[in-house]
Amino acid sequence: MSPRDSSAARDLADFVSASPTPYHAVAESVRRLRESGFTEQVETEDWDASPGGRFLVRDGTLLAWHVGDGARPGSPLRIFAAHTDSPTLKVKPRPDTGAAGWRQVAVEVYGGALWNSWLDRDLGLAGRLALFDGTVVPVNVDRPLLRVPQLAIHLDRQVNQGLTLDSQQHLLPVWGIGDVREGDLVEFLAAEVGIDPRQVAAHDLVVHDLTPPARLGREGELLACPRLDNLASVHAGLAALLAASRSNTGVIPVFVGFDHEEIGSGTATGAAGPLLETLLTRLAGGFDARARAFAASRCLSVDVTHAAHPNYLERHDPGHRSIPNGGPTLKVNANQRYATDAPGAAAWQRACRGAGVPTQYFVGKNTVPCGTTVGPIVATRLGIRTVDVGIPVLSMHSARELCGVDDPGHLAAAGAAFLADPS
Repeated sequence: MSPRDSSAARDLADFVSASPTPYHAVAESVRRLRESGFTEQVETEDWDASPGGRFLVRDGTLLAWHVGDGARPGSPLRIFAAHTDSPTLKVKPRPDTGAAGWRQVAVEVYGGALWNSWLDRDLGLAGRLALFDGTVVPVNVDRPLLRVPQLAIHLDRQVNQGLTLDSQQHLLPVWGIGDVREGDLVEFLAAEVGIDPRQVAAHDLVVHDLTPPARLGREGELLACPRLDNLASVHAGLAALLAASRSNTGVIPVFVGFDHEEIGSGTATGAAGPLLETLLTRLAGGFDARARAFAASRCLSVDVTHAAHPNYLERHDPGHRSIPNGGPTLKVNANQRYATDAPGAAAWQRACRGAGVPTQYFVGKNTVPCGTTVGPIVATRLGIRTVDVGIPVLSMHSARELCGVDDPGHLAAAGAAFLADPS
């Protein structure tokens, strides 16, 4: 794939634009799965073990799998695990606030967001409204609505020597002028989706950057885009599952996009919750049969990794730098912040070789602690061999991140080879 062949990157940009929240990412994923013939497995209904593609939805988490004619209960499982959430600003339950004649929205920080990256951007608002009757209504204000204004340099002459932000005071978006009245934001959003605001009992809402994804660079070899962490992996995982579903190799390919990774995964729909274990136990033929199936299974934990930053090379290990368009990166950590071990790494290398995809390594500098992923959680909870990989990006956890246009396609191809590998 040359830098000018960007079909996967273009499709990724469309996917991200349709997915301002985990709920929207799941809805867009479901749309694509249905188009490919997958059908829904409703959690509260009888289990369908017949051959074919299925998916299961719980809020912002999606599980999808394909049982081929050559597979049976107890067949080895090949799992592609990603996450649907991204760092952002989340609206508080009582959102209406303001001062000095400004109407503002009360927010709190979700995950490890780079706070300054949200300043002076045109922001939309998206999420879901939960009604008293149990109905959940998606909402997406995909036009300029909010802005977190930065203080002018004239009022802070030392700002370029160090910007200090108080998340309680300095990150409140403005969305109008006038008196603050409780219920204003909910009334506005109810009108957007055509419901009576008195029906709204609660909400899950986040802000999102409205700047469209864009290619940049001399040859258009880079993609600037919000929420690459980790919708780039969700997008690749769906493509990999659909490709693997056409390869009847006797293994069962599974995709999972967890919610809440950015806040530790300790929720009912996070990687530390029971959803994946329940699904895999069913696919393995029940609790008594799953030990043998799990022992023969493998998981690919897929989350973006750090590209070598040219302005901060001292923060990277000099022998393990990854760069955009160099292929997805194998992530290794001696303390198992990443779950990769040698047999898992070999399975990944085999997948890349089979797909004709380059790969590279990321190991954190000894003096700079690294983050973690869903990989160690899945490995610990299920005892399934897990390997951590991801495409390299700059500005991770910013409102807008940067990757290479080749890497989304490389990741999908290698992921498909991993999911179809019977070895």
